[in-house]
Amino acid sequence: MKTLFKNGMIIDGSGSAPYKGDVLIEDDRILEVGTGIDKEADNVLDISGYQICPGFIDAHSHNDFFYDRDDAEKFYKPFIEQGITTQITGNCSFSPFGVDEDTPYKDKIGGGLFQAVKPGSFSEFKKRAKGNLYVNMAPLVGNGSVRAGMTGYDPTPYTKEQIEEEMTHVREAMEEGALGGSFGFMYEPNRYSKRDELVAFAKEIARYGGIVTVHPRACSIVSADYPLFTKKSHLEMGLDEVIEIMKEAGCKLEYSHLIFTGSRSWKLADKMLDVFHKTRDQGYQIAFDNYVFHYGASVITLVFPEWYAALPKEECDKPINRFKLSLTILMYRKVLGIDWDDMVIAYISDEHPEYEGKTVFDLANEEGVKPLDMYLKLVELSNRSGSIYLGKYYNDEIVRRLMEDDLSIFMTDAWVEEKGLQNIAAYQTYPQFFILAKRYGMPIERIVRKMTGATVDRYEIKERGYLRAGYKADITVIDVDNMKVDEKKPDTKPEGIIYVYVNGKAVMVDGQYVSNKAGEVILREAK
Repeated sequence: MKTLFKNGMIIDGSGSAPYKGDVLIEDDRILEVGTGIDKEADNVLDISGYQICPGFIDAHSHNDFFYDRDDAEKFYKPFIEQGITTQITGNCSFSPFGVDEDTPYKDKIGGGLFQAVKPGSFSEFKKRAKGNLYVNMAPLVGNGSVRAGMTGYDPTPYTKEQIEEEMTHVREAMEEGALGGSFGFMYEPNRYSKRDELVAFAKEIARYGGIVTVHPRACSIVSADYPLFTKKSHLEMGLDEVIEIMKEAGCKLEYSHLIFTGSRSWKLADKMLDVFHKTRDQGYQIAFDNYVFHYGASVITLVFPEWYAALPKEECDKPINRFKLSLTILMYRKVLGIDWDDMVIAYISDEHPEYEGKTVFDLANEEGVKPLDMYLKLVELSNRSGSIYLGKYYNDEIVRRLMEDDLSIFMTDAWVEEKGLQNIAAYQTYPQFFILAKRYGMPIERIVRKMTGATVDRYEIKERGYLRAGYKADITVIDVDNMKVDEKKPDTKPEGIIYVYVNGKAVMVDGQYVSNKAGEVILREAK
């Protein structure tokens, strides 16, 4: 079947200036891109006044944990509705593969954040995913999942023999076509991996020509993973650690979601970007991806100290321990530069939906208690597993700086929540990039490139990310002048996404979602 898109502004993913023209596709391939295409087609779409682009690519996703669920579609629909056709998955050390199918640690494969329906080998993942994907997936193998499949959350350092066993799972994934691997140094069990294990993993990925993505050990000026008193901020130390591993392993590296959590971290933006560029200038392949909104998903225990959590109930209530707790949390908040009104409740429990969408500060005022007491109540009601959206990841100027930086590409790092307040990033991220680009005077072709061509170049994905003859027909048609998002309604469908095609099949038509399992697993080509 042939479809001809007529009279659109072509933004081809290369960064070149837009021009008015046509795009002809047949089945899952682009046949022709140019001006005045006059060929017969089964379907002719007049897209005058719109922009036609390669399908947008989400450079950091976790949607590989939902593809084989009975209700899988709801997890992908919001991403399609913002123009996304491909997601790079397996980030932050978590993938639903890279483990033995009979592992006794199935519940730990997703690090407590995600639950794999049927974890197993990469080969098995490919079989199960075939014909069951709503978007394309470009998968990475997660070091944390491999480790969890072997020993759960056991913090014991790995022996040489265990590291070699770990590498057999990595090799299976890479030989079967995984794009690379990922680390998540903040999460169990990856946080327990020692340098020899991390370097061995990165070297194995590099041996196959893959890329390594890293969620660093710190995303703020201080963290719980480094000593409190250090010469450098923990944010800078986290980047230093990433670079050291990259250099020792000889791998290509993507620094995941460059953020500056807490206002006191914002002053470090220049230093961090300077390190990225100096390292790049030295010949190392390192870059980063970034959000667009100022907040992100986090856990309610973010400032809840472990020493207090370990106390029995009667000890928790003693005045001396409550005083010590208040000082500890105050120190965390002051050092980070966050406050109670930066913590928006996403989910506490099924019994308490009334808390969702409100800040800890607002709830304290409603109930006539101190913010600390309200916070502790929420921690207890959620059995220490509540979720929040934490503000002050960025300010406007940092978002602009990252969008304009040559080393940045774009991503969501979001997923549809089963319960509670949704993350706006899962619904409205990519239109928001266009809205801000217009505000900042950034050329539209540069924004599209960061969502398409620059991303496939970085991950060495073939035949996608550009509007070129012979390439896969992943296409997004937008109305950039009428892009709209609603930050007050996080789960609202954005305006301005007109058509979306995945491998030549329509999944959005005239701004309306069309159910179609058109996605494919994107594999790395052997070198």
